[in-house]
Amino acid sequence: MEAVKLACATCGQMNRVPRDRLSAAPKCGSCGEPLDDGRVHELDRLSHDKAVRGDDLPLLVDYWAPWCGPCRAMAPEFAKAAKALAPEVRLARLNTEDHPDIAGRARIQGIPALVLYHRGREVARLAGARPAAQISDFVRQNLRP
Repeated sequence: MEAVKLACATCGQMNRVPRDRLSAAPKCGSCGEPLDDGRVHELDRLSHDKAVRGDDLPLLVDYWAPWCGPCRAMAPEFAKAAKALAPEVRLARLNTEDHPDIAGRARIQGIPALVLYHRGREVARLAGARPAAQISDFVRQNLRP
């Protein structure tokens, strides 16, 4: 049985989850928080770096800030896309105001910025607020084999 590695967005612990159990809302073995439940998880420095580098599932990160109107407007659409893409893709957000060093490292020049990562590397990026359908299409188009 194939297992995938997932970083917990809450505590940063790496977890191995059998691929056929992803749709059963697996929980972190350390803190008990959901790992892949179709919700958007808020990342901090530790969880961002572990998820980007270590996750076996594709990860779409929304780099945003609370003062950004388009970022706030896109949040419900991003949440809809998270539900539509789960459990094959995880969606998370990183507040660039709280973590400007990570935004700089990720070369974020404007927000909202969506960056798709898979197995430790950036696959694609998309700038600007988008509806859920466009977010889902962006992910699917960039993950084709």
